Amino acid sequence: MILFPIVLNATALLGLLCLNCYPDKPILKRSFKYLPFETFMCFRVVTRGLYPELVKTTLQRNIDICMKLGLSNYVFEVVTDNLIGITESLNVREVVVPDSYQTKHGSRYKARALQYCLEEGVNILSGNDWIIHLDEETLITESSLIGVINFINDGKYEFGQGVITYANEEIVCWITTLADCIRVSIDYGVIRFTLGQLHRPIFSWKGSFIVANVGAEKHVSFDFGLDGSITEDCFFGMKAWEKGYRFNFIEGEMWEKSTFSIMDYIRQRRRCVLGIAKVFLSNNIKLPYKTGLFVLLTSQLLLPFFTIGGAIGLPKNSQFRILFVFQPAVFMFMFIVGVMKSFQHHRCRWWLPLFAFIVALPMGAVFTVLETLGTYWAITRWSHVGFYIVNKNITPVKNREVRII
Repeated sequence: MILFPIVLNATALLGLLCLNCYPDKPILKRSFKYLPFETFMCFRVVTRGLYPELVKTTLQRNIDICMKLGLSNYVFEVVTDNLIGITESLNVREVVVPDSYQTKHGSRYKARALQYCLEEGVNILSGNDWIIHLDEETLITESSLIGVINFINDGKYEFGQGVITYANEEIVCWITTLADCIRVSIDYGVIRFTLGQLHRPIFSWKGSFIVANVGAEKHVSFDFGLDGSITEDCFFGMKAWEKGYRFNFIEGEMWEKSTFSIMDYIRQRRRCVLGIAKVFLSNNIKLPYKTGLFVLLTSQLLLPFFTIGGAIGLPKNSQFRILFVFQPAVFMFMFIVGVMKSFQHHRCRWWLPLFAFIVALPMGAVFTVLETLGTYWAITRWSHVGFYIVNKNITPVKNREVRII
């Protein structure tokens, strides 16, 4: 069990060292004109509707990117629990999930909303169409949109995912933004290797920047009950893998914001660990498809012990000594790569390597503390199930209207 973190770290290194972390900007392999005539793209945003101005502002920016690239056969579908009041058009649709709606297996939170979209009478998509799942603050970039189109044109895989970075615009909380640099490195290492080379979500995947074939998504569904309602993305990925669907990595990056407070970061990590643990313990997924989740959870649980052990002194056993050195060394490398990738859009990039080296060691301690608090909070408060909504609304824009296209 103590060797499990090596498996996860080795996977990350394979992705970071064997694959190019600085690829050229994606280019369209084929023109929009060569997309199958029946292919339609739906950008689906699920929200509680608590921050309507954030949703409207993000929606307009994403529409502008689609227009800039000349995309026409698409719709943005905002799925909300509370009416936002978006002006609907040919390319914009608002779907309000009724309070009375219940799924067959009692799914809740985001899984319930996603399942509602697949119901007859609500779903407007055909089996050949594609859904791009976004969070309410996710910003599409030109490179990520090109990557999505290339993925769809390729036609070999039913599901795909790309990288999300968190330090592209205004930074609200430097500590959480730097901590999320590890997530960027995980995207480029673990996600890119498992999806791009093995074509399986062995260690799960994220809930945003997911591209899914509609027919395949309806076959898998999001109605997993309470076990799949905390991290519906993880349960969905494992179930899709179990059903024989194939995955691939998508080029390009989308942008999001890190949490605005340390407490929100801890809550976010707590929900992630709790949800993945419930997926692993669920009887609805066969054990071979959950092995990677066990490795992931074990690595999370052992993280503080490796850090403390390395700080107070290396063990005498040579095998354990290698393990205690390997863990922090990989973390330092992943953090530096994550910083380089996260801040690559900033003009003064000469300071990035120096900055990454300086903050890597103290951020290692901070990251360990935050992850440990989230992990053990999930374990000690196992019965407290909920879906905390993180506030990422930076600058409210009153009476913002989405332009009709």
